[in-house]
Amino acid sequence: MIVALLNQKGGVGKTTLALHLAGQWARQGQRITLIDADPQGSSLDWSQLRSREGLPRLFGVVGLARDTLHRETPELARDADHIVIDGPPRVAGLMRSALLAADLVLIPVQPSPFDGWASAEILALIREARIYRPEMLVRFVLNRCGTRTVLARETARTLADHDPPVLTRTIGQRIAFAAAAQSGRLVFEHDDAGPATREIAEVTAEIDGLEVGRSSR
Repeated sequence: MIVALLNQKGGVGKTTLALHLAGQWARQGQRITLIDADPQGSSLDWSQLRSREGLPRLFGVVGLARDTLHRETPELARDADHIVIDGPPRVAGLMRSALLAADLVLIPVQPSPFDGWASAEILALIREARIYRPEMLVRFVLNRCGTRTVLARETARTLADHDPPVLTRTIGQRIAFAAAAQSGRLVFEHDDAGPATREIAEVTAEIDGLEVGRSSR
C-alpha cells in the first residue's frame, strides 16, 4: 500500500504523522520506506538526527521531491510492504505526482475552520487525480486535536458527513511528539504506554482495516 499524507496548509502535523505511521508499521515487522517529497526535507532531517544519536534504523527514508514521484515510486514499492509519502506543501506539480502514486491519501487537519478552508485546493486536485486513479481512497484525519474541546467535537461532526470522510480515530495535541522528535525518536520509544503511542496505534489499525484498492469512494 502507498499512503500519501497531503495538505497544502502547513503546521497540521503532516510530517509527524507520516513518521509515526511508518514507525508503527515497522514496529509490527513490516518493511517500510518513507518518501520525503517535501523540499524542506523534514523527514530526512529527522532520519539524520536519529543516525547521529546512534539509534537503530526503523525504516528507510528517501528524498524524492520531484514531479516524477509517481513514476519512481513503483520501483521502491517492490521491496516494501508499505510506502509512506510525506507530501509537499503548495507545489502543484509535486502534489499531483504524489496523488497519482497513492493508493490512500490522508489529509491531516486540525480542529479549525481555517483548516477546512485550506483543504479545498487539495480536494480539487484529488478530484482531478481520480480521473486517472478512480480506486484511490481518501480520508481526513483529525490531528493535534483536543478531543474534549467543543471545536474538536464540532469539526468531527462536520466531517462525519463529508466526502471524503474522516477517520474515526484521532490524534491528540501531545507534548510527547515534540519531546521524542528532539532526539530523533518516535513516541513509542519515548513513552511506550502513553496516550500518544496508543493513538498512533489506533489510527494505524483503522487504516489497516480500510479496503484500500477495492473502493473508489
